[in-house]
Amino acid sequence: MPIVNILVTREGTTPGADRTTDEQKAAVYKGIADLLFDVMDKPHEETIVVFHEHGIADLGQGGLPLRDYRASRA
Repeated sequence: MPIVNILVTREGTTPGADRTTDEQKAAVYKGIADLLFDVMDKPHEETIVVFHEHGIADLGQGGLPLRDYRASRA
């Protein structure tokens, strides 16, 4: 049974959105299940996808809080 963890920031994918919509998550679940079926012949009903959303304050990159890292790269 495949178990796939998806980790994303809580920022939405459209300007002003603060999280991923239920519709976007559903598309991710389907896309992952389809990919695992197409590539590895894993049945859709056996595929579990866990979607984790985190605020950027909970993440770091390059030894810095994510917000600071992004600001240094801008």
